[in-house]
Amino acid sequence: MTGTPIRNAMSVDVEDWFQVQAFASVIPRENWESCERRVEANTHRVLDLFAAAQMRGTFFTLGWVAERHPALIRRIVKEGHELASHGHGHQQVHVIGEAAFRADIRRARAILEQAGGVRVVGYRAPTFSISARHTPWAHPILAEEGYLYSSSVFPVRHDLYGDPSAPRRPYLPHPDGVTEIPMTTVRAFGRSLPCAGGGWFRLLPYGLTRAGLGRVNGTEGQPGVFYFHPWEIDPDQPRAEGAGRLSRFRHYTGLRGMEARLVRLLAEFRWGRMDEVFGAVIAAPLPAAA
Repeated sequence: MTGTPIRNAMSVDVEDWFQVQAFASVIPRENWESCERRVEANTHRVLDLFAAAQMRGTFFTLGWVAERHPALIRRIVKEGHELASHGHGHQQVHVIGEAAFRADIRRARAILEQAGGVRVVGYRAPTFSISARHTPWAHPILAEEGYLYSSSVFPVRHDLYGDPSAPRRPYLPHPDGVTEIPMTTVRAFGRSLPCAGGGWFRLLPYGLTRAGLGRVNGTEGQPGVFYFHPWEIDPDQPRAEGAGRLSRFRHYTGLRGMEARLVRLLAEFRWGRMDEVFGAVIAAPLPAAA
């Protein structure tokens, strides 16, 4: 790469260890209040890491978390990060349907704005549960509820999420909807492969993420989107009883080395908030997807 390196968007999905989709069958929503809450301490640790790296990011935060930890929300805003919505109750969009989706994102936005004292314009669906096939109504509802962009589509094939037919660059899924900023992928072997963090970042060699993101920035000349969860830097978190082998593997593998990997990534690339990195495409009208 020559000249000033491209700035990528760093994002954090603020949810607790017991709220992940992998544990939904063994930790029902009605049991959340009895679980040990670790999201506040873990997110404070993330904020410390960001401060040390002198960078800002976007915190897609559950309304459920903001309702119980308003001081954490105030710190996110005070330190210059973007406060965005991850919905309220971490429910998959294609499962709950249109009416419940509208109620969920409206409730989350109200709680976040009250706690943070700032306007919330960004949204990320739990478990990337938005797609052209299953939720064509989602982007128009987001626009009607006051959001300006979504980062909810992962253009990959996966057993829990993904829309492999989706564009790899920001696009307008519906003429009456918000801009979609998809998660970053690289093209290889005739398909789109993930290069945006999450479990892939913990499970695969660090060099793959570094090379993939470098290719997106250098060869393609595009900014990337990276994400992780506060619980991913918490190797001592409780173990979910009754969870299946695959769920345990995905959730717990690589936790002990995650923080060091993250610190390295923060140092090797330039980072910023979603609304800053993609400000132009959020503000400017895009042609609707075919």
